[in-house]
Amino acid sequence: SNEKIGYKIRQAQQEDRVPYMLVLGPKEAEAGQIAVRTRGGEDLGAMSLEAFTEKLQKEIAAKQ
Repeated sequence: SNEKIGYKIRQAQQEDRVPYMLVLGPKEAEAGQIAVRTRGGEDLGAMSLEAFTEKLQKEIAAKQ
């Protein structure tokens, strides 16, 4: 869409209720990592995609 990135982030946090936002910019791509934020805006920092996937799998297993 044509909206600015700030609008898209606010939309995801407030209305879409996305649990995690993954940010991949030039700096993250160069490092081979993704920046992770929670719905509440807490910055979990940069981590590899594999580490994030493992984190999600643990959360899913804990809920079952």
